[in-house]
Amino acid sequence: MSGTFLAQRVGKTTAFITQQSWRLQNTSVVSQLCQRSFLPFSYPCLSLLVQQSAQYTTAPPKPQLQLPRLPLPSLESTLTKYMRSLRPLMNPDELVSTEQMVKEFLKPESTGQKLQKFLEEKCNSSDNWLADWWLNTAYLEYRSPVVVWSSPGLVMPLQQWDTQQQQLKYAARLISDAMGFKKLLDEGRLPQEYAGPDPLDMRQYQDVLGTCRIPGVSHDTLQFHPSSEHVLVAHRGHFFTLKTYGRHKKLLSEPQIYEQLCKIVEASQKEAAPVGILTTENRNVWGKAYNKLRKDKQNRRSLDAIHSALFVVCLDGPGAPLELNQQTAAALQCVHGGGAAYNSANRWFDKCIQFVVGCEGNVGITYEHSPAEGVPVARMMDYLVQHRTDDGGRLPALDPAEPERLAFRLDDELRHELARAQEDLDMMVQDLDMACFTYPGYGKKFIKSQRMSPDSYIQMAIQLAYYRIHGEPAATYESAATRKFSRGRTETIRSCSAESLAFCRAMLDSVPDAHKVEALRNAINAHKEYAKEAVNGHGCDRHMLGLKLAAIETGADVPDLFMDNSWARSTHMKLSTSQVPVVADAFMCYGPLVPDGYGCCYNPRDTQINFGTSACNSSPATVAADFKTALENTLNDMFNLLQRNSG
Repeated sequence: MSGTFLAQRVGKTTAFITQQSWRLQNTSVVSQLCQRSFLPFSYPCLSLLVQQSAQYTTAPPKPQLQLPRLPLPSLESTLTKYMRSLRPLMNPDELVSTEQMVKEFLKPESTGQKLQKFLEEKCNSSDNWLADWWLNTAYLEYRSPVVVWSSPGLVMPLQQWDTQQQQLKYAARLISDAMGFKKLLDEGRLPQEYAGPDPLDMRQYQDVLGTCRIPGVSHDTLQFHPSSEHVLVAHRGHFFTLKTYGRHKKLLSEPQIYEQLCKIVEASQKEAAPVGILTTENRNVWGKAYNKLRKDKQNRRSLDAIHSALFVVCLDGPGAPLELNQQTAAALQCVHGGGAAYNSANRWFDKCIQFVVGCEGNVGITYEHSPAEGVPVARMMDYLVQHRTDDGGRLPALDPAEPERLAFRLDDELRHELARAQEDLDMMVQDLDMACFTYPGYGKKFIKSQRMSPDSYIQMAIQLAYYRIHGEPAATYESAATRKFSRGRTETIRSCSAESLAFCRAMLDSVPDAHKVEALRNAINAHKEYAKEAVNGHGCDRHMLGLKLAAIETGADVPDLFMDNSWARSTHMKLSTSQVPVVADAFMCYGPLVPDGYGCCYNPRDTQINFGTSACNSSPATVAADFKTALENTLNDMFNLLQRNSG
């Protein structure tokens, strides 16, 4: 960002100057709380099908398919792709220096060739050479808080109700329908998904219910409880188990679930000790506190009940009084709960699925990322919105168990940990800047009419919005799913390219419209090609991660290529982006990948686009509202350009 432009912005109002001052003062605090690697493979980014996502199809379930292994690209193709991605980000001298490193890395008998051979052997001996490495590196060894920095929020269609009775009836229906989805999974009736002709790995759907991340001092673990028969209900910081079956394993009827929720609310009129706040801490800190918590027998029993619950239902009180639209308020409630004084203690952020049901009609899902990507969670949400369990003819279950409150014993040391966790959380809450909105001008229907990929088109709009504000391109992470392979997770689409930079420059230059349209089409085609390679397991980031981890595992020195300035700059992803194409009027949202960057998640619908954008208040260079405005202006300009040149 130029100094002139920043000065113009700061000069607008005294309030803005004060806001910027707060950001600068708190930069060091936030960096202490969120000590994290800025490498893309060390952050649990959202995994989505890109390009093919709009063409997702399903078919009746079949026996477990034998999917192909995740491929291992050749060393030459990966490094060629890597060098190409550096062109818009580095100066000529830097490129020459990096190119020389690459040449050395490719020589016969070089370190690069030895590491590639190690990966080839690993690839030949497993169905997915990356899967276990990825789970550990990207998730279980990730030590920053999962809140804000890892766990996304999924805002469901917003509701309106005036009474707590309406809130509880909605929650009862949600639990009933979620159990209906669970029944589909248990009976193997969830339709097989395809991307074009390719079947996709469905096992992530089995891992979103009954799953919990267990904190460790240096490394977390996962527990899976797919056969659990209870859910967890949170209200005013209290946690209750609600058994969903009565006698003979008959599912409770919706009115019975509602009655259970009424009992829970009645039994929790006063605030509880905010034990759930501990799950928002740095993972090492939480791991140590967790070990202290488990020393008490009663605490162990409560923790085990939480771990084994199928999911959490958070019956929230009022949110923080913020001057924000309802979409943004709901997003913040799903991402972090509003802080210690509001609903953040009404969470257990280690659980994979938490349904948020706010008293003001803000509803959605908070999900812990390590067991699965965004697609299973988004599809479950679509199911809950579109399908209703046929409860009208369901007879009540016999002998439903009473809800059970989970008790915790806290000594002075644990109360001190709670107080510190509240302070740390509130600093993160203050630092997260979000602007969520619906762009009403047009959606994927118009983009397709121009014979353009909606995802690639929106990615170019994001590139141009950033360029307009900052006057330079940014390294960009876009997530692509590799689910056509056994145990496939994600690959990175590097959306910033020489072609995207040429498009940004053309749009801001005084050049003929025909030149701008040509630049847009070239940029879209380059992005489509990279996306196609990524979903087929031929991106460069996961392979390079494998090379680095192979060096560590074999005791070799980390190659100079990973110590180079080009690597550091190209993996400092100032734009962290994802497409979550859901049918419902919903959107996913998350914090930025790096403190001086933006998060941008979007749901392209037929005639509009839902966006969840974020930034850090501690960065003087990034403001979510500014990015929102730049996106809106850019989408308008691209539309007008194509309209002027149609036919």
